[in-house]
Amino acid sequence: MASPSTMLPFEKEIYELEALLSRLENKSDPGAGPSEEVRRMRRELASLIRGIYANLSAWDTILVSRHNDRPQTADYINMIFDDFAELHGDRAFGDDRAMRTGLARIGDYRVMLIGHQKGHSLKERNECLYGCAHPEGYRKALNRMRLAAKFRLPVICFIDTPGAYPGIGAEERGQSQLIATNLLEMSRLPTPIICVVIGEGGSGGALGIGIGDRVSMLEFGYYSVISPEGCAGILWKEANDKTKRQAADALKLTARDLFKLRVIDEIIPEPLGGAHRDTRAMGNILKAYLLRYLKEVHAVPLDELIEQRYQKFRRIGVFDEGPVNYVAE
Repeated sequence: MASPSTMLPFEKEIYELEALLSRLENKSDPGAGPSEEVRRMRRELASLIRGIYANLSAWDTILVSRHNDRPQTADYINMIFDDFAELHGDRAFGDDRAMRTGLARIGDYRVMLIGHQKGHSLKERNECLYGCAHPEGYRKALNRMRLAAKFRLPVICFIDTPGAYPGIGAEERGQSQLIATNLLEMSRLPTPIICVVIGEGGSGGALGIGIGDRVSMLEFGYYSVISPEGCAGILWKEANDKTKRQAADALKLTARDLFKLRVIDEIIPEPLGGAHRDTRAMGNILKAYLLRYLKEVHAVPLDELIEQRYQKFRRIGVFDEGPVNYVAE
């Protein structure tokens, strides 16, 4: 049972039923096992959660992707990777804590892991600037990718950011230039790249580590050119409850929308009620998908893999138009 302090607006019924179930379980005889009433209520709770999460609006999906208990890069490192050795610094300015990089092992594969870290506690969030990386973060990521290519290690990127840090200092140090450089270099990096949006995927800050041979999203993540708040502020000059929902619907930023538009390759399912309700199960699911992706990309010759990567991104946004029938007047 999740903490009521982290309850999302649409989860009220879920928490009420969980509280009732908890009271029934406390009254039950531990030695006799769950009663028929408890079993019935468990089934009802699972059905309620499944029904609510199957019909989330785009804005509700964003709230889930931002949930404070949702597992982040550091959590997945602890859950599914072995022998992680973090690599710090960009060799030019400093060590951006919003971008974590390091060598790791998953199954039989040694990989270079790169990911945004937002933080759970207020102290960690301030240290990581809520996952908004500076130019040195993207420089650090690119340096690690080049190192991975040198030793023929596949790169795994975990995307979870509302966007790159928008401060004056970041712009003065070449934020946009470094993101653009990352896009260019990742498009032709001579090693496999796997990208997964594990939470938020906002703007160029997400795309800066988002060019890969496999690009997937967790079921309740989002991936967008701009946040709904930013879009609402531009279009309606005000980001309120109404305009944020309108912007979220218009942006088509959920995993289901992006899969239909062929922006992503696959949707990775989350446990019942989202990753924040069962982080261990989410870790196991993600690990299985990553191992499958690694097996697939390792089977493709490198020159062919790079060409497929190039063509994959060239196809995004392409659509077929039917013939136009002009009626003579």
